[in-house]
Amino acid sequence: MGRIGILSVMISFALSVGLGPVVIPFLRKLKVGQTVREDGPRTHLKKTGTPTMGGLLILVSVAVTSLLYLKDFPAMTPVLFLTFGFGLIGFLDDYIKVVLHRSMGLKAWQKFGGQFLVTGIFAYYLVRYTEVSLALPIPFWKGHCLDLGVWNLAALFFIVLGTANGANFTDGLDGLAASVTVIIAVFFSVMAIGTGSGIAPVTCAVTGALMGFLLFNVHPASVFMGDTGSLALGGFVAASAYVLEMPLYIGIVGLIYLAEVISVILQVTYFKCSGGKRLLKMAPLHHHFELCGWSETRIVALFAMLTALMCLLAMLG
Repeated sequence: MGRIGILSVMISFALSVGLGPVVIPFLRKLKVGQTVREDGPRTHLKKTGTPTMGGLLILVSVAVTSLLYLKDFPAMTPVLFLTFGFGLIGFLDDYIKVVLHRSMGLKAWQKFGGQFLVTGIFAYYLVRYTEVSLALPIPFWKGHCLDLGVWNLAALFFIVLGTANGANFTDGLDGLAASVTVIIAVFFSVMAIGTGSGIAPVTCAVTGALMGFLLFNVHPASVFMGDTGSLALGGFVAASAYVLEMPLYIGIVGLIYLAEVISVILQVTYFKCSGGKRLLKMAPLHHHFELCGWSETRIVALFAMLTALMCLLAMLG
């Protein structure tokens, strides 16, 4: 299993690196440039026009690598489904915004409805075709689970949708979402190999693909992953956690995702309740640090280090 994992990382990394010089100029030719929000940090205005939808690099690399092992490792199926299902929703949203030049992309109900449908199929597959339990093992309390009975399904929807959108909120600085998620992918790869769960080829493929993507995505980024990549990565994290039967660990290893989501919720709630006052200088959280004078590279380094520490903590659990 360890040998297969190493090969998966290397193959996916090579594909991602090799596709970059081909896909990025193609995206630039299509003029699928990022539109920077006018109310965002002023330093981001120079990023206008940078190609987006770079998540295609990640998805293609993961797909090709995983297909090499799918026959022998069918346990990867639900992870691949949720990853590419959410990736497709993100792709459609990006395509409408940057190719068809409709600023809103998918309507909110369409985006949420698509996520809800994909999550429902994922849940059905787990219950019908796998032995994965939807009960929630409690971190640091060996042998104990939080079994909500019929509400386990509701918890799954909450965790999956929350994780996917948390990853989406995290994608706001050069290399941020990729740096945080590659560390989480390494954590899941270690867990997958150690438990023999059968999903190591895909977790390792995501690790390799993100390592390659970061060559083009670190500051100053030559391509952004867009919703195509960020939603797919959120789906990957949620699916991997469920197949490994450790969904509550997302709250530990995905602390940054959680913080980004909570910062948006608190900002919006406080704004409405206080009559227009702001709790943070800007949400999501990484923009608050930017407006406090932190550089993008410093914020990315901090968030990545925190994720690494939380992954080590999760291993103790």
